Amino acid sequence: MTEQQTQATRPQTTYIKGDFVLFRDVERFWLGKPGHTFVGRVERSWQHADTGKVLYDLTELSGNGARAGVDPDYMRLLPPADAMYDIDTAPLTEPDSGAMTPAAVAWLTQHIAQASSTLPAAS
Repeated sequence: MTEQQTQATRPQTTYIKGDFVLFRDVERFWLGKPGHTFVGRVERSWQHADTGKVLYDLTELSGNGARAGVDPDYMRLLPPADAMYDIDTAPLTEPDSGAMTPAAVAWLTQHIAQASSTLPAAS
């Protein structure tokens, strides 16, 4: 595969502050070392003075460490829809809450508690 073909298949994504991403420490990956893939939150983007490439500074969520100058070729967006899938697909018609995942039950419990606290008092 030529370099031009490889670049054509790479996703061209622009990340914004607050996006959650999966990123890979490519050196650790190619050396076969463990702990090469992390979840991070985008803190800022900037353009490298020499290459002109946009790089990202991330907060690594597992240890709250900073990662500077992450190449977007080794980042993938973690969409909110994926994080909320279990709640969005919870079987609300099931009488048994055991059929729902714990995350769905927790969200529904919190939502019900918040909704009941906002209802007007009975007259």
